[in-house]
Amino acid sequence: MSATTSNSSINAPSGKGRRNLHKGQHTRGVLLDAGLGLASRFGLEGITIGALADIVSMSKSGVFAHFGSREDLQIAIIDEYYQRFEEEVFHPALQQPRGLPRLRAMFENWIRRVTEEEVHSGCIFISGAVEYDDREGPVSDALRKAIQTWMAALGRAVEQARTEGHLASGTDAHQMIFEIHGLILSVHYEARFLHKPQAIERIHTSFERVLSFYKTPPGTPGCS
Repeated sequence: MSATTSNSSINAPSGKGRRNLHKGQHTRGVLLDAGLGLASRFGLEGITIGALADIVSMSKSGVFAHFGSREDLQIAIIDEYYQRFEEEVFHPALQQPRGLPRLRAMFENWIRRVTEEEVHSGCIFISGAVEYDDREGPVSDALRKAIQTWMAALGRAVEQARTEGHLASGTDAHQMIFEIHGLILSVHYEARFLHKPQAIERIHTSFERVLSFYKTPPGTPGCS
């Protein structure tokens, strides 16, 4: 038996410990689900330990056992929201070939999440930006980090598409991502706030126009 295996065996929780661990993880998941619901209705600032405790019929001390403070709870909700976003939008797109197919999949997964969920429940990234645009601190840092991480992933996809010859060699990745992000923000405003049914169709049309502007012209050497 290796030293690593031996140490793992020594440190592994007992059967009762594992049950308690699983129960704790389940309870934390329930709390995060409820917290996400609160955030979608009242924003991150509307989240409190007391409000969450009331929703899940727990004591405040029980909630504190999982989140040491309101700030910790808000950050955990941001992290959970981003993790779910990645699972629905980013990870499935990685199954597509590098380049334009992957970039297109990222956008299609993104707009599917918007239309099937966020148009009805709201987007923490957007509402949080309104709440924290003039604030500093751990919560705003966590929110900015999540958004910047996703923008960086989009940027890498654009750069890969350029390397693969799918996009013109002079493509400005930052500018292209700025335009794509603008489409998402626009459809939130049009569909969620103004209730315009044409918004979803328009965003697909607009995305194709963005792609057509940056795509490598047909007949260009190396174009695939």
